[in-house]
Amino acid sequence: MTRNVFVIGLGLIGGSIALSCQKAPDTKVYGYDHNEKTRAQAAKLKVVHEVVEDVTVAASMADVIIFGTPVNATIEWLEQLKKWSLKKNVIVTDTGSTKGLIMEKGAELRECGITFIGGHPMAGSHKSGVQAAKAHLFENAYYMLTPLNNEADDKIKELEQLLKYTLAKLVRVDAHEHDHMTAVVSHFPHLVAASLVHQLDTEQKRYPMTSLLAAGGFRDITRIASSNPLMWKDIVLQNRDELLSQLNLWLEEMNRVKSLLIDYDQTAIEDYFSTAKEVRDQLPISTGVFYSTYDLYVDIPDYPGVISELTGYLAEEKISITNIRVVEAREDLFGILVISFQNADDRDKAEKCISKKTNYEMYVS
Repeated sequence: MTRNVFVIGLGLIGGSIALSCQKAPDTKVYGYDHNEKTRAQAAKLKVVHEVVEDVTVAASMADVIIFGTPVNATIEWLEQLKKWSLKKNVIVTDTGSTKGLIMEKGAELRECGITFIGGHPMAGSHKSGVQAAKAHLFENAYYMLTPLNNEADDKIKELEQLLKYTLAKLVRVDAHEHDHMTAVVSHFPHLVAASLVHQLDTEQKRYPMTSLLAAGGFRDITRIASSNPLMWKDIVLQNRDELLSQLNLWLEEMNRVKSLLIDYDQTAIEDYFSTAKEVRDQLPISTGVFYSTYDLYVDIPDYPGVISELTGYLAEEKISITNIRVVEAREDLFGILVISFQNADDRDKAEKCISKKTNYEMYVS
């Protein structure tokens, strides 16, 4: 018997899930996107088995409905879903990065006899749109499921059985815990990155050269400030309470740092950085929220052709790279080439390759 999966929203996330679901046996994947151009591209790229024009008809045939849409749009869709004619045992899930409001709507669906299991695949790419969709996008990333209390275990297992083809690490968490944890490791860091950029903008009006010196470490730690402003407006508003809590903790932490500086306690200041280094170095290397790279930093001499020389070595050994850039200034060091890879294995292979061919110093971060 064929299982019908219907994916609504065929961007990077929805498209990648659709591709992974196609690997499941006896499964047919339908897809819809409100953007006509995206639907055409999805059909051309075979992101789904069949692109549909009528959402309600496709939903009526579906055994699993997956929303790959932003949270606000998903909430609107779920309200419409209450009026659709659906299979009795249909499972509905989403991919949103905040779960509080979504699960409130999920509870309403339960009252209508519809099973809703919240979902959030914690991975992404620096690219967006259906063209960037990949079946392996979520490989080894955490895929968090947030079922309602007392959800039938067989329903959760049925969804997990389908989502295992994403090759992600499937975990079940409470929706509140999810929003708290993502606030700490994703949403709040975006606020901090944006605030640092705003501070730079203020300073460069007085000292114009400041921005020229921001090509190294500053650019690295504020990379996420380049994310979609509309998307992040929605995310911070949806997770407002958790972010306010994190901001209060951050202010306490900054006051502690301020006291260390006022007291001029050299030992305490060194201990502060030592502890931070120890904790940072113990963090797992994994696919992070929305986009994570595996970077290799190479100290390169300044002569014509050095970059093509290095990339040539990697090409000879068929090692793929996702990005490459030159850091012009980083802690007073010049000529650092940053090569990004899709996974740690490729980065390790590249490090060994370059060490065989050159005597350039390298480090990872």
